[in-house]
Amino acid sequence: MTFSLGYGTNGFANHRLDDALRVISDLGYTSVALTLDHHHLDPFAEDVAKETARVAGLLSSLGLRCVVETGARYLLDPTRKHHPTLVSEDSDGRIDFLHRAIRIAADLGADCVSFWSGIKPSDVDDETARQRMLSGVGKVLVEADRRQVRIGLEPEPGMYVQHLAQALALRDELGKPEMLGITLDVGHCVAVEPMNAAECVRHAAGLLVNVQLDDMRPGVHEHLEFGEGELDLAGTLAALAEVGYTGVAAVELPRHSHAAPDVARRAMTALTAAVKSVLPAADSESVGQVDHPWLVGAERRVRSEPAAIRALFPAVGREVGRDPLRPESDPQGLVHGTVDDLARTRLLAALADVLAPVELVDEVTELYRYGDDAERRGVLRGLTSLPAPAVKAGLELVQDALRTNDIRLVAAALGPFAGEHLDQHSWRHGVLKCLFVGVPLTAVADLDRRTDTELLRMVADYADERRAAGREVPADAVRLLEVS
Repeated sequence: MTFSLGYGTNGFANHRLDDALRVISDLGYTSVALTLDHHHLDPFAEDVAKETARVAGLLSSLGLRCVVETGARYLLDPTRKHHPTLVSEDSDGRIDFLHRAIRIAADLGADCVSFWSGIKPSDVDDETARQRMLSGVGKVLVEADRRQVRIGLEPEPGMYVQHLAQALALRDELGKPEMLGITLDVGHCVAVEPMNAAECVRHAAGLLVNVQLDDMRPGVHEHLEFGEGELDLAGTLAALAEVGYTGVAAVELPRHSHAAPDVARRAMTALTAAVKSVLPAADSESVGQVDHPWLVGAERRVRSEPAAIRALFPAVGREVGRDPLRPESDPQGLVHGTVDDLARTRLLAALADVLAPVELVDEVTELYRYGDDAERRGVLRGLTSLPAPAVKAGLELVQDALRTNDIRLVAAALGPFAGEHLDQHSWRHGVLKCLFVGVPLTAVADLDRRTDTELLRMVADYADERRAAGREVPADAVRLLEVS
């Protein structure tokens, strides 16, 4: 797995921020979701710049990654919870707050700023709320672009944007801005989404900038400890790994501050068990990062010395191992990849954080061009970390891999990056290549969404040719034709 497990400071509301961060770190978490509030890095304090610098230093000394959350209840209005919102008539206060959050996030080196729409007032029609959202998010994006800080829209039960599909549609309507991604609370998926949390993760693959972890029951918006609701925690973490998510996944239990240390400890126990069930080789001491300890140090070195990746990338296999992530169901690592695949994905994510797009393209291209097959697989599986300006170069690497007959390269090439960006003609031929060389179609990202009549025609022709030659038709080809 490639993401960082964390805990939210809104679940430590009775602690001083410094104490909360130290407890979270001591429990083995390697990231934090920091909710700005009057007692936790107040964005309206006169000394906010000085305090932000101090907190940034503490986070660095504790080895904690960070995302900034903006769900403080009474920070903006002491009499009305979460008011004003982006769909309020007077939304300027919310926009100003989000601008401040973005500036703080930039100074903290945070991954992103998370936000939500707010509840639509009863006297406001849908079209007015829609226009307010488009206008408000547009204004927030100006500051996000200026500071180069990504923002993550969180679908929230009961709010104007409460479903993942609505968040994705709003992003489309805004022109798919690079700085606008998705924050996904997996508990909300249980509560209100038509698909389970793992499916939501796959649906939002490539756009996730922040993930919140908690349990819930269908139809009830109540954050629960793991095991108290109906979340498939192991399956959800596995889905995050499968789509190559490299961000923070932090426990979100805002109503458990009265027993924060104990609750956070129980959450880590549950997460450790879930991680080991999908990645048996995970080291209990490094499960917070879901990484080998060597990798944690390698990632830090890449962030401070980007050129070091040239020496670190080839060393990954001997340092962290080469075992498949799911040896029982995927012994060759074609579908879910291998431990070293995901470790290299992590290094590429660190590199993408510190290099400009042009430099990043050059470095990634060189890693692929001069790497062995394992290193090339790592590059292909890590392409989801590339920013938009690097997509064209990533597609050239995918096309190169699809010209080989190496089944692990072909499988890696048709992962989430190709599912989102590869043109339909090339993608169809990639699927057919899988059938030719024996790559299971479960390795092809977005197969259900992208299958069309032309692909089915091509597969049917291929099957007819096999039968005419007296040769067996691959089971995957038969299933694809039967299901479709």
